[in-house]
Amino acid sequence: MTAREYRIEVPEAVLADLRERLGRVRWAEELPSARGDAWERGADVAYVRELCEYWRTSYDWRAQEAALNAWPQFVSNIDGVDIHYWHVRGTAAEPGSAAAEAGSDGPSPMPLILVHGWPGSMYEFHHLIGRLTDPASHNGDAADAFDVVIPALPGFGFSGKPKEPGWGPQRTARAFHELMTRELGYARYGTQGGDWGSAVTSAMAVLYPEAVIGAHLNFVVGFPTPEQATEPEAKVYLDHAAAIQREEMGYFQVQSTKPMSLGIAQSDSPAGLAAWIVEKFRTWSDCGGDVERVYTKDQLLTNIMFYWAPNSIASAANMYYESRREGRWVAGDRISVPVGAAIFPKELVRCPRSWAEGRMNIVRWTEMPRGGHFAALEQPELLLDDVRAFFRELR
Repeated sequence: MTAREYRIEVPEAVLADLRERLGRVRWAEELPSARGDAWERGADVAYVRELCEYWRTSYDWRAQEAALNAWPQFVSNIDGVDIHYWHVRGTAAEPGSAAAEAGSDGPSPMPLILVHGWPGSMYEFHHLIGRLTDPASHNGDAADAFDVVIPALPGFGFSGKPKEPGWGPQRTARAFHELMTRELGYARYGTQGGDWGSAVTSAMAVLYPEAVIGAHLNFVVGFPTPEQATEPEAKVYLDHAAAIQREEMGYFQVQSTKPMSLGIAQSDSPAGLAAWIVEKFRTWSDCGGDVERVYTKDQLLTNIMFYWAPNSIASAANMYYESRREGRWVAGDRISVPVGAAIFPKELVRCPRSWAEGRMNIVRWTEMPRGGHFAALEQPELLLDDVRAFFRELR
């Protein structure tokens, strides 16, 4: 084993440099809007300016850092890259509880790896750790406890930056399987993911069906058969997908072709970094155009700090470049292990269940009443309940 204990400790010099940069931003002038919408052509200068002033004068990284460090963290070297992760063991059913009476001390906590995407971070899952590992203390059933593993993707956050090409979703899937099995000793485990986390955990399920108990996804990609493509409902989904491709995928094209050109600018400018990320949180969330309707400034900035403090925005964007060279967004073979899908209405792209069933063994499909792309942070209770219900049937 290569695991070593770890704490997030951002040097004071990094924080001082950040405040200094935030104090001398050269702000762009607003562009004219045909609709009177300050976000029409990208980030709203006024809002990003307000957020950056809060970042400079009021945001308390040390308080956030202490909260992040409250849970056990480790770094393991996998395939030459340091992977940073939380590993928190769950609790069995307490003696005398209903779960204990139903089955002695209750089932052992199920190992569960939760994988984030871009422009999120492992921070998205931080506030779910206690509820997943100790449900009895959070108005849940002790029998639903998990051993939780939450890694930062290679090149993201405080994980190491790959020094060689080839670190796309497939190689990451192999590394995370090694983390769960060789490093942590779990012969079988469940997975959960959205965005890149969906691609990585889908690949884990395809590559290691003997180890993956089940895969829970909150980002599901499916494609119609020729017959399905002619059905009336197909036009609605395909037209929506075409609109997303036309209006919202500029970031994808840049990061999958020239990630470093943008990365140099974002590594130098905290305001530029904030604008790029916050615009996505606003556009991809169920917030009605008001990003602070669902996220606080502290939440937005703590997520951004996972890119700024370790200077990882360029290495994170590189996942797009590597994925394009792998030639596919997700593993190509059908997922045979049980799959649970949580479908949030404001997700960037969605597909009918029948399309998804063509490439995965769907056993649970939940149409959520609200929420968007960053489900773990935006609608934690809805996601938590669905994860518990899905894996309850697989224990």
